[in-house]
Amino acid sequence: MRIGELATRSGLTTKTIRFYEQAGLLPEPARTSGGYRDYREEAAQRLAFVREAQGAGLTLAEIRSLLTVRDSGQVPCAQVTRLIDEHLAEIEERLRELRETRRTLRSLAARAAGTDPAECAEAGVCTILEPRR
Repeated sequence: MRIGELATRSGLTTKTIRFYEQAGLLPEPARTSGGYRDYREEAAQRLAFVREAQGAGLTLAEIRSLLTVRDSGQVPCAQVTRLIDEHLAEIEERLRELRETRRTLRSLAARAAGTDPAECAEAGVCTILEPRR
C-alpha cells in the first residue's frame, strides 16, 4: 500500500510516517518501479503499536527498543511490563510533587489575599513570596 493509504488507515500524516521511518520505528518499505513507497500490511499494525505505546507515555527510544526486540524474533512483554512499572512510578512521584505544589500555592494565595500591596513597597521584593519570620 502507498503512504497515503497507510496514513488514512493509521490516522497519521504522511510526514509522521516518514519521521517514524527516519527514527527507526518503521522499516523502510520497498519501492515500486515508479519509486513510490510500498508498505506491507504489517506497517499499519506496527504504527498502531507505536501510537498505543506513545499513549502509555513511552518515549520513541523506548518504543524503538521494544520493536528491536520483536524484530529479533523475541517477545518484548517483560520489557513492556518493566517500562510500564517505571513510568507509573514516575507518574506517582510527579503527582506527589504536584499535590505539594498545590498546597504551597493555596497557602500563598491565602497570604496574597490578606496582603496590603503598600507593605510590598517596604519589603525586599514581595512579601507574599518572602519567608515568614
